[in-house]
Amino acid sequence: MAYPKKNLNTNETIALDMHPHWWYFAEPAASLAGVIVIGIIYAVKAPSGTAADALKWVIIALLVITSLWLVARYLKWLTTNFVITSQRLIFRAGVIAKSGIEIPLERVNNVNFSQGIFERMLGAGDLLIESGGEDGQQRFTDIRHPDKVQNLVHAQVEALIQYRAGYKSAAPTGGTDVAEQLERLEGLLQRGTITQEEFDSQKRKLLG
Repeated sequence: MAYPKKNLNTNETIALDMHPHWWYFAEPAASLAGVIVIGIIYAVKAPSGTAADALKWVIIALLVITSLWLVARYLKWLTTNFVITSQRLIFRAGVIAKSGIEIPLERVNNVNFSQGIFERMLGAGDLLIESGGEDGQQRFTDIRHPDKVQNLVHAQVEALIQYRAGYKSAAPTGGTDVAEQLERLEGLLQRGTITQEEFDSQKRKLLG
């Protein structure tokens, strides 16, 4: 289920809209597979007696529970969106009860990702975003190719700075806002997202 475009701001475009990595299903899928294996073993051996009948109903109950768990996880996966737009980062989740996080790109200070060896093989990982908001840090799990997402966030922040630098060159702005934009540029330079020449060019535009 794609992120509703009606929730976008004027002139806002979507650069990335994705659901969690399929590793998100690992726990319920592994549990269901384990119960199925136990059920097959039970059917092959076909034990008899009161204890065997009780075990059969336990296996059936576990099959129902793990199946419902997997279905619920799928519905949650379907309604979970990690979105990068030209203006902000958006995270929405929930089938009935909804929760969401929005971080303006202009407030993004740093983006880190982490992957274990197995997660790297699968192309999954976590994304840690530091922002200038009250929450400070936000961790997003089961992100597909978090290294590429990290680069995309940096690219969108850079594009926003360039857009606003071009706009500000034609209109006067407050010194505080310019200082904030310079800080963003310095952060991009330190992370290697932009070159020294690009930094100098954007700095000249901001300072008029």
